[in-house]
Amino acid sequence: MNLWVVVPAFDEAAGIGATLDALAAQQDRDFRLVVVDNASTDGTADVVRAHPLPVEVVVEPQRGTGAAADTGMRWAIAAGATHLARTDADCLPAPDWTARVKAAFAELDLVAGRLLPRRDEGLPAWQRGVLVGAVGVAGMFGRFRPGNRVAGALGPYVMSAGCNTAITAELYERAGGFPRTRIQDVHEDRALVNAVRPLTARYGARRDVVVRGSSRRVRAWGLVRTLGWYADHRYRPEHVDIR
Repeated sequence: MNLWVVVPAFDEAAGIGATLDALAAQQDRDFRLVVVDNASTDGTADVVRAHPLPVEVVVEPQRGTGAAADTGMRWAIAAGATHLARTDADCLPAPDWTARVKAAFAELDLVAGRLLPRRDEGLPAWQRGVLVGAVGVAGMFGRFRPGNRVAGALGPYVMSAGCNTAITAELYERAGGFPRTRIQDVHEDRALVNAVRPLTARYGARRDVVVRGSSRRVRAWGLVRTLGWYADHRYRPEHVDIR
């Protein structure tokens, strides 16, 4: 197994060091890392290159989480990756994240990990609990959502947060990869899952594969509006790139 971790990043100079520290602290360090600088204006790439963790930096000028993630995935595949894992530049993978990802690949070709809120950003525990509950409800609702009805699907819809998704290189290419879109246009993680469903039944959720994601949107927009944003972008702010 040649595992590559892909991290898309836009203007994350202030915070990506914590993500890189979490990756450097992995119990299983047998992986390679590529950070995709998505036209940052704040020196993100310089911060990444200065970190002691070995990392490849790729530049993607087309703005969008889908575009940046897809560039990183395909760059890693061209470099020899057989398996891919993605997290984001505001996330903290658990110390056993890569080890759990590798173990999950014994049974699955697409691994949907568990997303929990970060505990170091000052968000009250009750709001973190609401976010966790909302993710669970959204995952259940997703199985019945009309937009997730896929002709020829070999299994039910499974919520897979883009910042905690792992997939074999072969299946990624067969499925067409992350759509090259902006974050406000398409949930690229949901699109990838639905593209995989007619191809294989070897996909599923793994609660032991844990990443903690930023709750900075909650602090900027409030809890209700943030939930609206994740519910098919029912809340659409003027600025979506919260830093």
